[in-house]
Amino acid sequence: MLLIGRITKDAVVSQLKDERSVVNFSIAINDYYKPKNGEAKTFTEYVNCSYWISTKIAARLTKGTLVEITGRIYVQVYNDMKGEARASLNCHVNNITIHAKGNTKPVAVAVGEPAISEPMDDLPF
Repeated sequence: MLLIGRITKDAVVSQLKDERSVVNFSIAINDYYKPKNGEAKTFTEYVNCSYWISTKIAARLTKGTLVEITGRIYVQVYNDMKGEARASLNCHVNNITIHAKGNTKPVAVAVGEPAISEPMDDLPF
């Protein structure tokens, strides 16, 4: 399955007991539709992603980055603290393509120093 969306927060690398590492992140996919007799409806789907191939990409998977992922989609069902049934949409990622970095703003630096940019934290998701 091919999905394109923006990363909702910086990726996290987790170490498992058996010495394997996994990169965990989530993406937001914005979409809309227009019913025949009505206003356009917009919605956002969130997908929890896990990437097992290499942890080196984790540093580039920052909040707001536009990514294209391919992988296997599955649903995980669970009960919340109140005992109500919930579900999450997950993806076992095989391939990641970065299309655009998240919003960045330039940081003022002294003359002679290289310019550094920091990501903005005011994204709507």
